[in-house]
Amino acid sequence: MEFGILNEKIKKLEELKQKAAKCLSCPLGKTRTNLVFSDGSENAQIMLIGEAPGADEDASGIPFVGRAGKLLNQFLEQAGIDRKNDIYIANILKCRPPQNRTPIPSEKEACFSFLKAQIDIVKPKVIILCGSCAMSMFLPDKTPISKIRGQWFNYNSTTVMMPIFHPSYLLRNHSLEEGKPRQLTLSDLKKICEYIK
Repeated sequence: MEFGILNEKIKKLEELKQKAAKCLSCPLGKTRTNLVFSDGSENAQIMLIGEAPGADEDASGIPFVGRAGKLLNQFLEQAGIDRKNDIYIANILKCRPPQNRTPIPSEKEACFSFLKAQIDIVKPKVIILCGSCAMSMFLPDKTPISKIRGQWFNYNSTTVMMPIFHPSYLLRNHSLEEGKPRQLTLSDLKKICEYIK
């Protein structure tokens, strides 16, 4: 990618981040420690979308840095995806819900324009919908993630999406056997890696 185009992406994302930092469209803006906007490369072909920041993310301002984030890093590495250079990471919500509860519809709605703008600026080739919350924002037909994880869906004419299990779910499922959630997730990430080559 030309340096000028990358610079433009960085500039637009920084402007969007500053706008998000001032957002009080839902009550979470008043209770956060830090805005949790993104991590990774603005130039990535893969974008991962999670649910919402937890305590570690709220403290650091970076998505996926707690126990689930460390597990995600292991899976990305095993699949051949470099977190710093190959992927852009964001969440549905940019602020932590109290006690890490599931985001409520009004919060998701208030934050969605920021996520949509991130997708439009980054222009990823693949969007990973990490967990049921992220999946339901883009594939709202209520099919359980266990039934459609690892499948391709169109986002637009140039971008496809794939749901995968959230790493917090994998923390509770330790088996590495064939057909178990951890093995399936690694297989899904490898499929994504192949797709962008």
